[in-house]
Formats: sequence, C-alpha cells, structure tokens
Amino acid sequence: MRSRRSLLTTIVAVAGAAALGLTGCAPPNPSAQAGTLVIAGYGGSFETSLRETVIPEFEKTCSCKITYIPGSSTDSIAKLKAQQASPQIDVALLDDGPQAQAVEAGLLAPLDTKVVPVDQVVDVARLPGDVGVGFGMTATGIAYNPDWFAQHGVPAPSKWMDLADPRLKGALVLPSITNTYGVGLLVGSAVANGGSEQAIQPGFDAVGKIAGNAVTFDTTADVSNYFLQGQAAASVWGVSRVSTLAEKNFPVRFVYPEEGALALVATANVVNKAPHNELAQKFVAHLLDEKVQTAVAGSTYDGPTVKGVTIDPALAEKLVGPDSIGKLRKLDWKVINQQRSAWTDQWNKQVENR
Repeated sequence: MRSRRSLLTTIVAVAGAAALGLTGCAPPNPSAQAGTLVIAGYGGSFETSLRETVIPEFEKTCSCKITYIPGSSTDSIAKLKAQQASPQIDVALLDDGPQAQAVEAGLLAPLDTKVVPVDQVVDVARLPGDVGVGFGMTATGIAYNPDWFAQHGVPAPSKWMDLADPRLKGALVLPSITNTYGVGLLVGSAVANGGSEQAIQPGFDAVGKIAGNAVTFDTTADVSNYFLQGQAAASVWGVSRVSTLAEKNFPVRFVYPEEGALALVATANVVNKAPHNELAQKFVAHLLDEKVQTAVAGSTYDGPTVKGVTIDPALAEKLVGPDSIGKLRKLDWKVINQQRSAWTDQWNKQVENR
C-alpha cells in the first residue's frame, strides 16, 4: 500500500492539466528564462506538504522556480515590514488574524479577480476587498481525551462552559492569549455568555471561571505533549491539530461547541509591489484548484475553501468539511486587533495571574 503522501503527490500530478486551465500558465518552454517566485509560509508538516505536492506541479506548468521561506505568520509579517520599501517576497501565506494586521499596514495587494476565482470560495474564506483569499480552513474548539473522561465519569464536553466543570481541575491545559487559540477561547466564551468581540467582558468573566481548572497556559499553540504525557485531559485547540495527533493512535477527539466553534482561515496573499506580481496571482489561483485543495486537505487536515470540492467521507470527519463549516463563527479580526493589547493586559491580570 502506498503512503498517503505518495498518493497525494500522484493526485496533484494528475491535476496538472486542470491547474493549467485555472492559472492560465503556458506549457513549459525550455528556452524561456525561468522566474523565481518567493513564498513565505508555514513551516513543519505544511511546508513538507507543499514541497511534495503543490510546488513541483506549479514549477512544472509555469516554467518557474519557487523559493520557500518557512516561518510563523508573525515571522513572515516581520520580513514583509523590513522589506516594505523594496519587497523580495511575492506571496505570503498567513493566518487570518495576522493577515488583517498586514492589510492595515499596507503590506498586501488586492487580488486580480480575473485570475484568482475568489467567487468560488465559501463566504467565511472571502476576505474584505479581496486582499488575499482563504485557501484552507480549520477551527478552534475543544479537544479532549475520551478515555480519561470515561474513566472519571465525566460527560464529554459539548459547550465552552463545560471546561469549568470542577472535575477537570488540574487536567485542563489552556492556550495563552498570545496565540490564536487563546483569542478563540476568549471570544467563544464571550459569545456563549451573551457577549462578542465588541462586548468582551462576559468572555473574561467566563474564562476566569474556566482558568481555575488549568494546570498551565500554553504559548506554543501545540499541546500534543501535554496530551501524550497525561498532563491534559482537555484543551482548546484546532481540529486539524487534533486529527494529526489522533493519527498517532492517541485517544483524542474534537468538539464543535454548541455555541459555535471559531473559524481559523489560512490565507494566500500577493505582497504589495511584489517583484513577480503576475506569477504570484497565478500561484494563489493554483492553491484554489480543486485537486490542490484536496491534496492540502489530505496532508494537513485543513478543510477546503472552494465550493463543491468533494472530500472522502473518512477524511471529512477529520477536518472542517461541508457539514461542519456551518458550525463556524467568523472572527472580527479588525476589532480584535484594535483591542489585542488591552485584552492581553486584562488577561494577564484577570486570568493567568489572578
């Protein structure tokens, strides 16, 4: 049996003709001078997936070379700011929260909607002014170990406030406000108690109660080791990360809270004054090709954002698919980023250091 990555590579290779039609690239021309497209994006398994599947096919069809610079969204934005006067990066792959900050800073350019089919993506992945587009979807919700819950006679969580159950004391790992999962917990708890991004105090009141169960606050956005070492029976985490951990045969499940999980959107963006704007626009379009969307979903567990993309039912259970996308609430990052500093100060005083 072939490995999943081998199969994905084959899938994307077969998609070559489709990619040609979507991106408008000409067939390879050996005599043509190849350009070099510079992409700044996520590292780790995501980088591996792109290098093994998406990037080779694009290089083949567009007679170009790609230089990939891995890093967090914060790292990539720091590079864009440093190069703002003379950009060296063409495409930036960013989480939607930092992406909104990059838009405010004038670091990103509008997409050419004649090249990039933004009208084909679901509403939650369509960004204001079509400055960037969502190409992958995950969600912030509750992760829990069903074996631990069963052994301790605790019902599986279904709501945000279930994390305040005193039986979870010392078995809960919470995200820090410094990462997106912490923001999701705060806003999700606010919504569950009648608040919102514009009225966040109910969220602080609720998280203050939940925090009494926390053994620690994680700043890395990766709580795998806490689960593996038995320090966490539950946490606030992303569905794609939960699915990655479950792949190791560890008992962990993801819950979409009844009040709504929070959408996390991976965005593809053309840098303002990019050296290779036309090629950059085509690469963003390439990420929205149906076969590429399927390959990315299978290797990273990021759900597709293009309408009508068919996902194998077994895979769909592990990511944000057509049946679960309606359970997501889109975060108002403009409001969040305006208040982020004040929220961080209040969180440190009222939640972590109370």
